[in-house]
Amino acid sequence: MGRRPRPRGPVHDGVLVVDKPAGPTSHDIVDVVRRAVGHQRVGHTGTLDPAATGVLVMCVGRATKLVRFLQAGRKTYAAQVRLGVTTSSQDADGEVVWQADASHLDERTVCEALMRFQGTFSQLPPMVSAVKVGGQRLHEAARRGEEVEREPREVTVDSIVLDGFETGERPRLSFLVTCSAGTYVRTLAHDLGAELGVGGSLESLRRLANGPFVIDEAVSLDEVSAAAERGDTRRLLLDPAVAVRRALPTVEVADTDLIRRLAQGGRLPAQGLDGPFAITAPTADGERLVGVYADRADGQAASQLVWTRPEELT
Repeated sequence: MGRRPRPRGPVHDGVLVVDKPAGPTSHDIVDVVRRAVGHQRVGHTGTLDPAATGVLVMCVGRATKLVRFLQAGRKTYAAQVRLGVTTSSQDADGEVVWQADASHLDERTVCEALMRFQGTFSQLPPMVSAVKVGGQRLHEAARRGEEVEREPREVTVDSIVLDGFETGERPRLSFLVTCSAGTYVRTLAHDLGAELGVGGSLESLRRLANGPFVIDEAVSLDEVSAAAERGDTRRLLLDPAVAVRRALPTVEVADTDLIRRLAQGGRLPAQGLDGPFAITAPTADGERLVGVYADRADGQAASQLVWTRPEELT
């Protein structure tokens, strides 16, 4: 068993946006960040396949409690697809199971087919996914060569735009897609190929945005390691109040007595908001996250997460 990481100074709570490289798993990235911050409590808000790159949102320290509030946002991907090739895993890592000549396809035909995947529809999770069926993950069954019956899931594609098209016997296309959490882009590639009658598989995938967190703010693993050597990883972390404000509606409370009651799990009047919302309080240098609440049918808003402890208000 590996040695437990030791903090190189105070452990800070926050959100780290990493630009994941191709190769390592999402859990590998968690291990890298654990070593960098010297803390075991690190989690992420949505897995990327080993071959995929881009935005991986990491929650550090107590911010791991925020994962469930940060992971439900829309995702945006840049995808590259090879038409005329169908694989066992729906991507370039799988075994080729069928090939077809797709040289007759043109950009207009492909674009029209793409548009048919915009909206809400059912999608069958791929066998290489982490979805659990009968208590086991599908990818574990797939490694044993098993095919498991699974139920389609409803997904939503908000927009899908053709970004490039190269003709040939095995045409390559690229597209940008914004979709709901739980949408499998590899399955979009596979189903697009089926729609066109030639088969298709995902060649590359880059996540450009995960909810409100975007690639332009993501840091590389080299930057994380360099900051760790300087003992300066804190500057890479988004403050919890800032991160949650991006993802949830926010109500600011300035009344000291009310803040103290909320820090003890107290309730407040319903705010007329759909779903969870953040409560923040102003501080001398910005704001603090007090907690996450949700309206109830009895006209009260109840705590889903108490963040600020009473002793932190003294």
